[in-house]
Amino acid sequence: MSKNFIFSSESVGEGHPDKVCDTISDYILDACLARDPKSRVACETYAKSNVVVIGGEITIPSIGTRNPSEVIDFVGLARQAIRDIGYTHPDDVFHADKVFVNCYITGQSEDIKRGVDARAAEGKKTAEQGAGDQGLMFGYACDETPELMPAPIMFAHRLGRELTRLRKSGTVKWLRPDAKSQVSVQYIDGKPTRITNVVVSTQHSPDVKHSKIEDFIIRHVIKKVLPADMLTKETEFLINPTGRFVIGGPQGDTGLTGRKIIVDTYGGMGRHGGGAFSGKDPSKVDRSAAYMGRYVAKNIVAAKLASRCEIQFAYAIGHPHPVSVCVDTFGTGVVSDEVITRAVREVFSFKPADIIKQLDLLRPIFAKTTNYGHFGKDDPDITWEKTDKVEALRRAVNRSTSPVAASTLKRAASLANGRGRTQIAA
Repeated sequence: MSKNFIFSSESVGEGHPDKVCDTISDYILDACLARDPKSRVACETYAKSNVVVIGGEITIPSIGTRNPSEVIDFVGLARQAIRDIGYTHPDDVFHADKVFVNCYITGQSEDIKRGVDARAAEGKKTAEQGAGDQGLMFGYACDETPELMPAPIMFAHRLGRELTRLRKSGTVKWLRPDAKSQVSVQYIDGKPTRITNVVVSTQHSPDVKHSKIEDFIIRHVIKKVLPADMLTKETEFLINPTGRFVIGGPQGDTGLTGRKIIVDTYGGMGRHGGGAFSGKDPSKVDRSAAYMGRYVAKNIVAAKLASRCEIQFAYAIGHPHPVSVCVDTFGTGVVSDEVITRAVREVFSFKPADIIKQLDLLRPIFAKTTNYGHFGKDDPDITWEKTDKVEALRRAVNRSTSPVAASTLKRAASLANGRGRTQIAA
């Protein structure tokens, strides 16, 4: 990619139809894990008009052969998720208390279970816990923001969070749950320098004028949460560009779990392996290994080993070891990518069981991840955002580098006190 370019990323609000479905799926996942941390959950949700369809495979070992719906109120959880999002207005076609909820749940496939379980099985090459599916996962981090995330996606998330805060505070009566934001950032010499365009589309009540919405969003949302020094006279603001956004959520568009994977990750700045997150328990490497990738990449950047880093690894179903691990620092590494890769494999374990243990994932924490990105959040439950492996990585790199390279690394590490590359403030 050219060093001078404009890059755009989008975010969506909790009331976006796809995010409604992600939220319901993660509410159900958390309820299952609260009942039994060893639950196996693959829950998908579909929503349209006044109908919600929940489908998937759920096994709760502690209840034996009983149907999960006998102990988990899937319908009630769906309604609670919709209520918490805010679809409770009298004129909502998609309303927490009025939607029809249909459930189609079976147990986890025995063929998949035998591969994931930590036990021997005929044809399985190991008795260790294996990956729940084949697939490739990516992790990414960069030093553009304090969260070590790309600026465009973090800016887009900030807008969405502020819209939700204002709506749920009750201070802006005309705001409704469905919303989207998009921010375009100009990079010069590879660094974010200014915001060229901001798009905000928010659902609203039918009685408010477009001019009022436009003025409010620019003054009380955009200029409040985006860096003032990156907004210029040339920055273009597009607020509800169609002029009206009354019909929203599943009434206006169909929702489905797992369709906002770029919003969930790096806004397109880092690659994505294709697997969605929401509704999946940690035995599914689509989710847990993507979290692990973020954990590794963030620690590499926090250790000042690189200013930008992407890691890819891949699995075979039923097999405990990744079939590949690849680190790319895009030429920003203070040592070679091969050295960093060796250090990563020394410090971290990528076995599915070890990922779950390292990140403490068998907890009902996943509803916290659903909205405004699974990465870049400051929450003690979001363990993959910790930078507790910085020193271990530096030591591992030092052990495998020449004295000259080690000296270079030491100088780079000295920048960790804040004298390094300027970040865009939160």
